Amino acid sequence: MVPHLFRLLELWRIAAHYRLDLLIPAQDIPVKARPILKVIRAHPASWSSREKRNPLKLKEALEEMGPLAIKLGQLLSTRRDLIPPEILKQLILLQDQVKPFDVEILKSRISESLKADLPTLFARFDEKPLAAASIAQVHTAALHDGCEVVVKVTRPDIRSQIIKDFEILEWLGHRLEQKLEAARALHVSEIIQDYRSVILNELDLTIEADNTRRMRHYFTGSSMMYVPEVYMDSKDVMVAERITGVPISDIETFDRLGMDRADLAEKGLTIFFTQVFRDNFFHADMHPGNVFVETLNPQNPRYIALDCAIMGELSRQDQMTVARMLLAVMNSDFMQLIQIVHQAGWIPPGTDQDALAREMRRTVGPMVSKPMHELDFAGILLQVMDIARRFRLEIPPQLMLLLKTLVHVEGLGTDLYPELDIWKLAKPILTEWVKQQMNPVKNIKELGQQIPDLLLGAQDLPTVLIDSINGLKNQSAWQEKQLREIQQLRLQNHAQQQRNWIFGTLFLFFLSLGIITPLIFSIIFFILAGLVAIWRLSKPV
Repeated sequence: MVPHLFRLLELWRIAAHYRLDLLIPAQDIPVKARPILKVIRAHPASWSSREKRNPLKLKEALEEMGPLAIKLGQLLSTRRDLIPPEILKQLILLQDQVKPFDVEILKSRISESLKADLPTLFARFDEKPLAAASIAQVHTAALHDGCEVVVKVTRPDIRSQIIKDFEILEWLGHRLEQKLEAARALHVSEIIQDYRSVILNELDLTIEADNTRRMRHYFTGSSMMYVPEVYMDSKDVMVAERITGVPISDIETFDRLGMDRADLAEKGLTIFFTQVFRDNFFHADMHPGNVFVETLNPQNPRYIALDCAIMGELSRQDQMTVARMLLAVMNSDFMQLIQIVHQAGWIPPGTDQDALAREMRRTVGPMVSKPMHELDFAGILLQVMDIARRFRLEIPPQLMLLLKTLVHVEGLGTDLYPELDIWKLAKPILTEWVKQQMNPVKNIKELGQQIPDLLLGAQDLPTVLIDSINGLKNQSAWQEKQLREIQQLRLQNHAQQQRNWIFGTLFLFFLSLGIITPLIFSIIFFILAGLVAIWRLSKPV
C-alpha cells in the first residue's frame, strides 16, 4: 500500500498549481518521462492556474513542497552545465533565500531553547533575516561583549513532514529494488535510510555545533580555510561568530578584487582532499550558500566553512580503497583498478574481470586527460552505475555521500576556474597519503599504541575460548537434531508416496474392470481413508 497517500496528492496538487509541466519544452524531455507531464496536467489545479508566467514558480513550488524538495533544488543549483539559466536562477535562490517564518515565533524559540530572554542573551538582535534556508533561518546579533554573531534557528514543525516524505521515498526505493538490478546493486533503500538519518540530524543544532568545533580544531591556524567559533548552542538554536566574505559563486567580486581564481580553485581542491584523507571528516553539503571566501586579504584569501550539519566519514578500509582507485585511474591502470575493487569485495564471484576493465577504460579513461571544464562527473557517475548494474557490482552506501560531494565540488570548480587540472593537483596528495598509510614505522607505532588494549583483552581470552567451544558444541548438537528430523521427514514422505501408489493402482484396477459405480467408489474411498487414519493414530511417536 502507498504510504501517506494524502501527502502524495498534495505534492501532485502543488506541481499542477505551479504548472511545473511548462518548465521545460516537451521535446527536450526524454520520451519515457513525458507521461509525467500528462499526469500533472490531469489535476484540476492546473486548469485554472495563474502561475503559467510566474518567473519564480519552480522556487515557490519547491518551497511549498518542503525541505527535501528544497535540498534537491540546492543540489541542482551547482549544475550550471546541466540546468537551463532561467531555471538555475530560481534554484540559486533556494540556497539562502527561502521564504522566512514569523520572527515572533523565532524569538520565542530562542528564549525557550537557551533558557533566557533576548535582552539577556544579546545586546542587539536584528529582526530582518540575514538568510533563510530549508531547515533553519539566520539572524544577525551582537553579544554584550561586542562580538558580532549570527543566530541560527530551526524551522518549527518540519520534522513530521520530513519523516512522511522519507517514508514515501523508502516505499519508492523498495519498489525500485524489486524491479531494477541497478537499484539493488546501489542499495537504494540503505542510501535513503542513511540520508534520512543525516537530514534528521540536521534538525539538531547541537550536532552541527559539535561538527563545527571539530572542523575548527582541524583547521586552526590554517592559511586555506577558516571555521567560525560557536558561542552557544541547543537543539533548536546555534549562536556563532559572524564572518566577512562572499559566496564561492560570486565570480564578479573575485575579479574586481583581483583574486587569483586558479590559486583559489587549487586551495579548494586541496581542502577537499585534506578533509577526506587527512581528517576523514568532510563537508558533504557544499552548495554555494555554505562555502564563502574571505575578502579582507585578496592576495591570500581563505575559504570559510559554514553549515557543518551534514558531514561525511569513511572507514579506514574505504579511505584506502578510494585513494588507490583514484591513483589507478590517474595512472590509466584499469586492471589494477579492478583488482582493488575485487579486494574490497565489490565484485561478485565469476565476474569477467577483463571485460569489466575494458568497460571502465572506455568510460572513465577519457576523463583523465581533460581539464575541469570538460569533465562531467555526474555523467560519468551515471555510466559507472550502469556498469555496476550490468556486472552486478556492490557499491557500499557509505560512499554515496562522497560521490554526492564530488558532484558538488565539480559544479563549484567549473564556475570558479574551468581550466583547473585536478589530476595534476590530486596525484601527489594521494600518493603521499598512501605512502604514509603504508609506512611500516607508522604501522608499528600504531600497533604499539594498541598493546595496552590487547593486553587487557587477553585477560578475557580464556572465557572467550570456553564460550566459543560451548557455542560450537551446542551448534553441533542442534545440527544433529535438525538432521535426524529431516531424515525422519524423508522416511515419512517416502512411505506416503508408497501408499499413494498402492491406492492409485487399486483404483485403476477396479476402474478397468468397470464395476465401480460412483456410490461404491465413495464407500471404498472413505473406508480406505479411515483405515489410513487409524493406522497413523496407532503408530508409535
